[in-house]
Amino acid sequence: MRVGLGAMMIVHGLPKINGGPNTWTNLGLSMGHVGIHFMPMFWGFMCAITETIGGLFCILGLWFRLVSMFMIINFIVAAVSHLSEAGATVAEASHAIELAFVFFGLMFTGPGRFSVDRG
Repeated sequence: MRVGLGAMMIVHGLPKINGGPNTWTNLGLSMGHVGIHFMPMFWGFMCAITETIGGLFCILGLWFRLVSMFMIINFIVAAVSHLSEAGATVAEASHAIELAFVFFGLMFTGPGRFSVDRG
């Protein structure tokens, strides 16, 4: 589960990182839907880093619960962003909502026996 989710997060995150400042700014503007209107480039970059590096850490099981928390925040913002569009339905935000629930559950279950930071 960790490997599959982590790999897909990397697949979604790499184009966002490679997109550069314009992509980061456009992503960061989504924070306006949750009341944060400053530094959109920073927030977009953090979204891209969360998905890419967080995906790698998810695969490794490194800082797994912290990464899960950041992923939850990322997907809540994505869901709110989808839902704030005119005429939007829950079905259009369902992917982000589902992943928020998955990472919420994983935050409590932990990385399992085979993780890098297991002592």
